[in-house]
Amino acid sequence: MPPALSFHFSALLAISQRTQRHSIRLSRKRTGLCDFVTKIDGDDGLVFPTVWPTLRKMLADRSYMRGDYQRRRTSALVWIIAVTVAAFVIELVVGSPWFVHGEALLSELPLTIPALREGHVWTLLTHGLIHSTSTPFHILFTVLSLIFIGRELEPLLGAKRFVGLYVGALLLGALTWSAVHWIHGGVLIGATAGIFGLFVVLALLHPYQEINFLVMFLIPVRTKPIYLVYGLLALDVFGLLFYEFRGSSPPFGYAASAHLGGMLAGWLYLKLFHASHGMDRAASFSLQLPAWLKRREKKATFEIPVATKPTKPSPNLRAEVDRILDKINSEGFGSLTEQEKRVLDDAKDMLSRS
Repeated sequence: MPPALSFHFSALLAISQRTQRHSIRLSRKRTGLCDFVTKIDGDDGLVFPTVWPTLRKMLADRSYMRGDYQRRRTSALVWIIAVTVAAFVIELVVGSPWFVHGEALLSELPLTIPALREGHVWTLLTHGLIHSTSTPFHILFTVLSLIFIGRELEPLLGAKRFVGLYVGALLLGALTWSAVHWIHGGVLIGATAGIFGLFVVLALLHPYQEINFLVMFLIPVRTKPIYLVYGLLALDVFGLLFYEFRGSSPPFGYAASAHLGGMLAGWLYLKLFHASHGMDRAASFSLQLPAWLKRREKKATFEIPVATKPTKPSPNLRAEVDRILDKINSEGFGSLTEQEKRVLDDAKDMLSRS
């Protein structure tokens, strides 16, 4: 073989072998996590180009792969539902026949008058975790009610206030039930008092927003929250007067006194905490009877208006109105004070008379 051809053949063979070894090394490493440079040592001075990592840059483009990414927190509603469902599953397991001393353990959680007299104050809250295992409708009603009410109410109140309202309604409902049943006794389970407290707040914040739901999961009903509150209030008062005060057991274990306590907790929260912190104008809200229960007001007698000389707005009023309109454009109508709203009303009345 000629010397020149032999040299070129040897060079190509050396290059292919070195390239193969470095390719094997590269495949064994994690692509993009380290710099890899292939270089041929020798007098020929051949150097292969550097392979720069691109994977790291690609991962940095994704927000969820960066170290400063803030993952979305689980909402308080999801935690409440998860705890409620987990407690029901544990109740099924512990209450099964093959679980030794299961019934004795579960008996420490429902609210009873003898338990309170013995100092078991934790039952004022733990009764909300216990549900009837004989039918799935009890736990199903609790979970669905929490979903439909909580997803609307938690964004309005915030997680801490939402949980505080729910727990407070459970507690006040338990205290109300205990006061009514202190002599006759009984057993209270379920979280309906907390649900009623949440619903009252939602109904008072949005009294006339139409809602759709299924009665007994079968009959579709369309109504407004405030009317549903009136109906529940009447039903609970009826059950309290004609069943619980007389020591009788209401149908389906309906604890009217606990429900009334939960509704009272929701009303107190709205009056004492929610509105007082300026979160809305709920403090000025007053319960109104339905239109068909109100007395019809007499029509006002017609009076002939007396012509008056139109008055021109003063320069000071014009300047004040211009300032208020500029404020509305920049900050919105909600930023106006009561005095500024009265100025606008006066200016509107003056323009209507002129």
